[in-house]
Amino acid sequence: MPTEILMPALSPTMEEGTLAKWHVKEGDKVSSGDILAEIETDKATMEFEAVDEGVMGKIMIPEGTEGVKVNDVIAVLLEEGESADDIAAPEKSQDKVPDQARDGDSATSAAPAPAPGPQQKTSNETDTKAPAAPAKDGERIFASPLARRIAAEKGLDLTAVTGSGPHGRIVKADVDSAKPAAKTDAPAKTEAPKAATMATGPSTDAVIKMYDGRPFEEVKLDGMRKTIAARLTEAKQSVPHFYLRRDINLDALMKFRGTLNKQLESRGVKLSVNDFIIKACALALQQVPDANAVWAGDRTLKFEKSDVAVAVAIEGGLFTPVLRDAEMKSLSALSAEMKDLATRARDRKLSPGEYQGGSFAISNLGMFGIDNFDAIINPPHAAILAVGAGVKKPIVGADGELAVATVMSVTLSVDHRVIDGALGANLLQAIKDNLENPLTMLA
Repeated sequence: MPTEILMPALSPTMEEGTLAKWHVKEGDKVSSGDILAEIETDKATMEFEAVDEGVMGKIMIPEGTEGVKVNDVIAVLLEEGESADDIAAPEKSQDKVPDQARDGDSATSAAPAPAPGPQQKTSNETDTKAPAAPAKDGERIFASPLARRIAAEKGLDLTAVTGSGPHGRIVKADVDSAKPAAKTDAPAKTEAPKAATMATGPSTDAVIKMYDGRPFEEVKLDGMRKTIAARLTEAKQSVPHFYLRRDINLDALMKFRGTLNKQLESRGVKLSVNDFIIKACALALQQVPDANAVWAGDRTLKFEKSDVAVAVAIEGGLFTPVLRDAEMKSLSALSAEMKDLATRARDRKLSPGEYQGGSFAISNLGMFGIDNFDAIINPPHAAILAVGAGVKKPIVGADGELAVATVMSVTLSVDHRVIDGALGANLLQAIKDNLENPLTMLA
């Protein structure tokens, strides 16, 4: 029976995407693991792999189509002996998924909600080419015909196999790697994260009417801008922000950075002030471990490692790639990794695993001449450091004499549900101490 290939959810917040390019055409033979298409999400372009094998029977969505909803049928795969005449009229997948599976569970509730990735399913026609679908507790287990045939040959009990396909459906890769095993109890049902929605406000027509008679251009929002608008509106409305501000003397850091860069010149390494800021924040999260946490609905998650996200501006939006285990890496390693992530972010070549996660973020607008600003926390992070420019300012020295120093203003935006005032102050003090005493960061 024909297998419908569905628009995959490539990130937790993805609701629709653009089918950028097909790598196969109708009539091509497809094997599990083959690249079928390239899908553009709000953040990146990702390759979409097949999870079943067969012949590409019909491409439902042509390449270049925007706004394709997750779980819409984008193509149909045929098995051996089938033809295009076997393909039923296309329907949106959510209308054809059995009631038990519509919440993201398999019919038996034996498999957890699938990770974002390729999604395919079959219709409910009788299959004459594979063993009948097994059942557990009177309910059908969903598996592809090929997976059922392989399971029968291997003597596998499909009720003991966890499916990685859509709605827990068992596919070829699952039975290839499975071994006969005793049945296990079904894990507890978990709810998939809900995508943020745009806040309500004046309608589009109402806003346009306000500017009747004035020349303007309507600019369509792309997926990235929609996501930024929704997530940051949600963050500002739902996260109880408070702000802590400090001035940091950069004279010692600038002198130390100059010395290091001269010594590293032969290796082609040039450290930026931002590299030192990343290292200082990563170490501060270790020095004040209670602040290295995120908000998780009804609890907080406290981390052992310092995973620091750094905002990177790109055309039409921004990414926050994450430098993992940043406290363990040298300044030169952090610099090289940050340059690579920033370059691929601007080319929209980052994978979701590279810009999701982290417990803390840095947003640096100093290179744009901004003295200071307040950044919005990116949930579920508990804090974000807004970094301004280093500028020459008069200061009172330790001896009471007036002097001139390079001073950088920073603002720590904090989620009060996770970090209280004193804890936030300790974190910001640790960041300041690290930056004003850069040698200690190498200890």
